[in-house]
Amino acid sequence: MVHELRLVVTAADYDEALRFYRDVLGLPERAAFSSPGGRVTILEAGRATLEIADPPHAEYIDQVEVGHRVAGHVRVAFEVADSAATTREPAAAGATVVAEPVKTPWNSLNARLEAPAGLQLTLFTELG
Repeated sequence: MVHELRLVVTAADYDEALRFYRDVLGLPERAAFSSPGGRVTILEAGRATLEIADPPHAEYIDQVEVGHRVAGHVRVAFEVADSAATTREPAAAGATVVAEPVKTPWNSLNARLEAPAGLQLTLFTELG
């Protein structure tokens, strides 16, 4: 039985990625380790799920959130209390807003960003 999902990202600019995800998005630091010449930090990201979509559905999500196909085969989604407000801080810290928050057919408010470490993010707020 699986007890935790851990997404491992190799970031060419480790310091920038750590600053963004820890300090801007506010993911608490669980642990940090170093090896000869290398570093890793494990950040808490709330509960995790693994969402598997086929290509037509992934394209549909991009169409709803952005208006056209933009994501690669991996996109990270973070549930936040207020996706509209939360989008502003990462944008001010260097993330590129791909699409401002939009109400989706599945009743959430979703924004799309290009973030450090080459990750495309969805920030979403469940509307009820």
